[in-house]
Amino acid sequence: MTNQHMRQLRLLGVPMDFGQQRRGVDMGPSALRYAGLYERLQRIGHQVEDAGNVAVPSRDERAVRAHEWVAADGGGLRHLPEVVAACRAIYTVAAECAATPEMPIFLGGDHSIAIGTVGGTAAAGPVGLIWVDAHGDYNTAETTPSGNIHGMPIAVLTGKGHKELVDLGHAGPKIRPHDIVMVGIRDLDGAERTHLADSGITVYTMRDVDELGMATVARRALTHLNHLERVHLSFDMDVMEPTLAPGVGTPVSGGLSFREAHLLMEILAESHKLCSMDVVEINPILDDRNRTAELAVDLIASALGQRIL
Repeated sequence: MTNQHMRQLRLLGVPMDFGQQRRGVDMGPSALRYAGLYERLQRIGHQVEDAGNVAVPSRDERAVRAHEWVAADGGGLRHLPEVVAACRAIYTVAAECAATPEMPIFLGGDHSIAIGTVGGTAAAGPVGLIWVDAHGDYNTAETTPSGNIHGMPIAVLTGKGHKELVDLGHAGPKIRPHDIVMVGIRDLDGAERTHLADSGITVYTMRDVDELGMATVARRALTHLNHLERVHLSFDMDVMEPTLAPGVGTPVSGGLSFREAHLLMEILAESHKLCSMDVVEINPILDDRNRTAELAVDLIASALGQRIL
């Protein structure tokens, strides 16, 4: 292969939909597999193992009813016990991978899985985080308008939020705000906007992408994280323009174009710093002929060395 060292890749599905209300995102891992992710990565030249799915609770197992949405001990957070249980399992797997030469690629599932993927990766030492998303995911129980935990992982990872989430895996924050760069942000809740602006996190909104161009944004993000040897990429498919990625639960107009997203991934690949990745929020029920999963496969391939020349 060219322009990228061959990697040992481990694919791990996380069929998790407790972090939000809309059903279907738990089928995201199957959609990505059906779209040929394993075969594509093999063709690039990587050694690929599909390790199946991380065992997480299922809504069907507990026959969720409307009044069960908010757990009694969840402090207003929807499905807190289930999210904690799932993220503990994810954390364990991520930490195991971080202690090996393998690069794990976690296939979500809703974005609450990042509490486990990033937390477990950070167990092996300092890690930078590039968060590509339409949303800031910086809410807490005090600021959330919905109670959905998929809108909280960045707050949790930096030590803000419910104690069971913050202390998951190991006690306290998992990553410093200074070591986080967000790209593509364009939809923030009111209090979340205020707190994020004061957080110390580097944020490139869609206006920044428009004004600076994706090449500048991507290279500035990597320069900002240059003091770190490892970078985790968390890619929410709702960052894309909804006409390109219709299969997401929280679409927001004005997202990344096809080429902007690919350029970001290509520049990240050239850095050779990616140590782990999650791709989340693909909902096949809302999709058009698996277009969103197919686009995600293309983007993952670009992040792992597929080039035009």
